[in-house]
Amino acid sequence: MTDHTYNAFFELHHRLPRQSPGSDATTRRLLAMAGSLPDRPRVLDLGCGPGRASLLLAAEAGAEVTAVDLHQPFLDELTEAAGARGLGDRIRTVRADMADLVGPGFDDGSYDLVWAEGSAYIIGFDTALRDWQRLLAPGGTMVVTDCVWTTGSPSAGARAFWDRQAPLRPVAENTAAAVEAGCHVLGVLVQPDSDWDEYYVPLADRVAAADPSAPGMPEALAATREELEVRRRHGSEYGYAGYVLRPSDPRWRTRPETAADRDAVHGVVAAAFPTRAEADLVDALRTDPGAWLPGLSYVAEAPDGSVAAHALLTRCLVGNAPALALAPVATAPHHQRAGAGRAVVRAVLDAARLRGESLVLVLGHPGYYPAFGFEPASRSGIRPGFEVPDEAMMALVLDDSVPVPTGVIRYPAAFGV
Repeated sequence: MTDHTYNAFFELHHRLPRQSPGSDATTRRLLAMAGSLPDRPRVLDLGCGPGRASLLLAAEAGAEVTAVDLHQPFLDELTEAAGARGLGDRIRTVRADMADLVGPGFDDGSYDLVWAEGSAYIIGFDTALRDWQRLLAPGGTMVVTDCVWTTGSPSAGARAFWDRQAPLRPVAENTAAAVEAGCHVLGVLVQPDSDWDEYYVPLADRVAAADPSAPGMPEALAATREELEVRRRHGSEYGYAGYVLRPSDPRWRTRPETAADRDAVHGVVAAAFPTRAEADLVDALRTDPGAWLPGLSYVAEAPDGSVAAHALLTRCLVGNAPALALAPVATAPHHQRAGAGRAVVRAVLDAARLRGESLVLVLGHPGYYPAFGFEPASRSGIRPGFEVPDEAMMALVLDDSVPVPTGVIRYPAAFGV
């Protein structure tokens, strides 16, 4: 790209409300999926552009935002907008390369939330996850959006365009890459088509009004028109998806159980509950081929290699539709309140996502499980076949592209309900 074309490209983009598909509604949904934050969270917005997300995070999350971009005019737009909204003391702009974050403000553990809407593709999704985790404080969260295939068989036309831009992967492959990078997946959101309109409609208007005789403008217009036309022709084949991620707790190694773990798992579960009933339930579920799913019984190891915690997902039904039951979850008494239980629950939920499961149910403490994204199952029209407090029967949707079934939960026989 020549300097003239570069300048013309940014002339097309200056003062647009967005520089990638998105919306305030999507930013709010991703923020909600990130869970609780400190009262004044430290947020790093990477590839912020004119800072639409930065402004919302500062205003609605009370965040102190460090907004990073290489293009100074975007940062100037953000500074102007922050001042106009009375947020000038909440947003600090930094001209820097997201691929080379060094110097003051980029120390390890500096941020509660790292945010990147529509920008990670510049350095690659995998590189972003690898390099940005270090910036998070313990318990911090990363929100990254990326363009993805939404069909299993993209057309030649769509592939020809995107292979030249930033080769795409399906949502599931990015999810697997996030887990491989050492992150737990708190949630995945495939953005609605309307998010593209918020970007492309103003951009198309700008293209229509541009002066094609300006230096570099013919090339910039041709590239932009091609992008708009590919979206018109092939928009059903690709989209944007947001990933809400949290680095795994390094204190606890998590993995699927092995046959050698069974006695230890039985001991941990028995010690965690008043009776042996839950430990016996795990053993009974292992013998039920309709309920037991290999690879969805997980343990967390203590530093000495012993089993510190256990979490189990087995097959259940909602009506006649498959779902998963999370039960039991147990932590050895001497490891409780130290994060082992949370680590093993997040790990087994990651494993379920990677299997392509879409719905998990749990009957548990309403003060504990919402931190994993669980909500009352009744909101989705799901109910148990026995009396329990409404807030204790919870559901977690792992894949919102799959319709959530409604009806009565049917547990494996070993549950005795």
